[in-house]
Amino acid sequence: MGRYSTVKGRYVYVNVEDVEYKVYFEENGQGIPLVCQHTAGSDNRQWRGLLEDENITKDFRVIAYDLPRHGKSDPPHAVEWWKEEYKLTTQWFLQFVRNFCEELELENPVFMGSSFGGNAALQLALEYPDYFRATIPVEGADHTPGYFVDWWNHPHTHGGEVCASGTWGLMAPQSPEKDRRLTWWYYSQGAPGVFKGDLYFYSVDHDLRGKLHLIDADKCPVYLMTGEYDYLSTPADSKRTADQISGAKFVEMKGIGHFPMSENHEVFVKYLEEVLQDILLKENALVLK
Repeated sequence: MGRYSTVKGRYVYVNVEDVEYKVYFEENGQGIPLVCQHTAGSDNRQWRGLLEDENITKDFRVIAYDLPRHGKSDPPHAVEWWKEEYKLTTQWFLQFVRNFCEELELENPVFMGSSFGGNAALQLALEYPDYFRATIPVEGADHTPGYFVDWWNHPHTHGGEVCASGTWGLMAPQSPEKDRRLTWWYYSQGAPGVFKGDLYFYSVDHDLRGKLHLIDADKCPVYLMTGEYDYLSTPADSKRTADQISGAKFVEMKGIGHFPMSENHEVFVKYLEEVLQDILLKENALVLK
């Protein structure tokens, strides 16, 4: 008999702005839906540890998808996508997440995203506070400028090596080498132009300065989690962001960097468990009312 993982993967069709996307996702567990967005230029393999963590999956249905153009989610088949430059916009990103959740018929899911996914988590808390049970911006902030640059996708550079090598200094040196190497490996396989296109949202289109006070953390609790070794969205950036959202919580994760879920799951999950327990306590309080 073979030894099989309990994680299951399949495709779902998601329509965004009248274009259909065939989206790959993996899931495991039961209970409150926990939808997970990978970092820019990568895919859902970053959540491999969380998908198989029995302490999490006993209370949460963990769902990790590949954003279209990433991993096993192709670009849209019905349009000539190669004739235009890929630039991920806030409007498209938020609509995709909402439509993906609705296609899976999820009831008030929790959304957790890292890096550009962390920025998306902040945007979702602002736009859809009645739909999401909570959002968890990992390595996110109100504004992260400066990284949408041409040399991420330039004929004089090796895109896979440049993008992958850029991740190395963002990880904590004490994170296991095996996991740091795997995080690097995920980035080395990115499609040309995708990492740069993701960073259009991260550094250009995402800007919540002056709008954070509009996020209602009573309706949609917000938990910002940032690693101490992150120099893109620093702990100070995330704390500044949290301080402007009434009721938001901020956690600085010691001994970890910009890719906490893949570079060191064991450290990351200790911080995450506290956040998820708080969400469960709020859920139980609502049930008792």
